[in-house]
Amino acid sequence: MTPKAVLYGCAGPDLTPDERAFFRDADPLGFILFARNFDTPERARRLTEELRSSVARAEAPILIDQEGGRVARLRPPFWRKAPPARLLGDLYASDPERGLEAAKINSRLLAADVLSVGCDVDCLPVLDIAFPETHAVIGDRAYADRPEPVAALGRAAAEGLLAEGVMPVIKHIPGHGRATVDSHDSLPRVTASRPELERTDFVPFKLLSDLPWAMTGHLLFEAIDPADCITVSAGSVKEIIRGHIGFDGLLLSDDLSMQALGGSLGDRAARALAAGCDIALHCNGRMAEMVEIAGRVGQMTEAAWQRFENGRAFLARHRDPAGRQGLVDAARRLAELLPE
Repeated sequence: MTPKAVLYGCAGPDLTPDERAFFRDADPLGFILFARNFDTPERARRLTEELRSSVARAEAPILIDQEGGRVARLRPPFWRKAPPARLLGDLYASDPERGLEAAKINSRLLAADVLSVGCDVDCLPVLDIAFPETHAVIGDRAYADRPEPVAALGRAAAEGLLAEGVMPVIKHIPGHGRATVDSHDSLPRVTASRPELERTDFVPFKLLSDLPWAMTGHLLFEAIDPADCITVSAGSVKEIIRGHIGFDGLLLSDDLSMQALGGSLGDRAARALAAGCDIALHCNGRMAEMVEIAGRVGQMTEAAWQRFENGRAFLARHRDPAGRQGLVDAARRLAELLPE
């Protein structure tokens, strides 16, 4: 029997008895953690152990958004302060070879921190392109303003994570860069033509479509579906994400609690899964919302489970057997590569 097609957060740094009982019965595929969940390394490791124990699956994935820059759930003094993507992009612009080396090393070091607390999936790389109108919610999370460097740096970042045994997640498919509003607050509407989107926004995702996991962006593309956000648009998922881009890996929705999506939390989850997302993602750890979603999500489909299994095999093939060796030297080399 496959797990339920959902990933949940939890409220704090310790798993409560109510959360443990809920997760046992709800049986999500896995979990996602945020800054509110991290106190000390020891406490963090205990939390991830208890989360996996609650669903009785040692392989249950635990996700984290550890990008560097503004988006870092693990922070000093216990964990490294990593640079934002744009800094790596600027280095690439002046010296592509050094930029790619820095991106890969940086991701190896991110992976080491992620693994140190028991997480094994990092929601990175961000493949969104920086346009003049790009909202600050993306901002310096974007590597560059053209698709080719974004794809090259995204590939290097993914390779660094994979080498250390951490699953990368390409996001926000098929591209969040043209959003002029924050999808946490409202639904961005993109007016660019489909030919323009295919020449720009979609390109990094197409070039990295072989990677095993992706996360949608909550945007409405008028040229593709003038009525619905990508996450809940069956035509868009089939025609653009699975079709034009060619992504056949595990597709996660972005966070269901973001206000770009209308309707109840249960409706959002059901619509995302019906549209073709393999997994519904709910991040804030609010019990009432999780209970509502649990009533609307079923088990992972056979196709979704196969994509999950394919991802595990992909990760095993790309993992460096020597993993986690030489990280001190890697940190020293990264410091040499990055500007003061």
